Amino acid sequence: MSESASELTIIEKVLLLQAVDVFSDLPTEELAYIASISQEVRFSPEDRIYEQQDRADALYLVLEGRVRLHRGSETIAEVGQGESFGVWALFDEEPRVTAATAAIATHTLRVEREEFLDLLADHVRITQGILSQFARRLRGLLERIASPGSGGRR
Repeated sequence: MSESASELTIIEKVLLLQAVDVFSDLPTEELAYIASISQEVRFSPEDRIYEQQDRADALYLVLEGRVRLHRGSETIAEVGQGESFGVWALFDEEPRVTAATAAIATHTLRVEREEFLDLLADHVRITQGILSQFARRLRGLLERIASPGSGGRR
């Protein structure tokens, strides 16, 4: 793993962060704050990004490459360019449920939990946008549960 001097501009980071589900309701100005605390991190093939049961401490967005999420030798998922993983680490300190390993040379954008929480304390609009996204997801989940097979309300 190597943290590189920032190669991306804040605007480029904002455009990339728009792809992260929990940030999709945030205006550009608010995403710029998150972009300002993000760090570019590169991993060589087979570098372990984190271990299963590690303390959850950051979200990652894959800029280039591919990451394998796994438990032991069992692959749970693979995450590629434009996809994020470890999102819940921003909100929950529970241990990681999978390990993450770079499948190939991988370039990521990392948002650390502590810096993110400090940012939320100072920018209520970010918190409101994220809560709005969570509420929409929960509502969609409840609708699917309430009417199985129909995809909507009864």
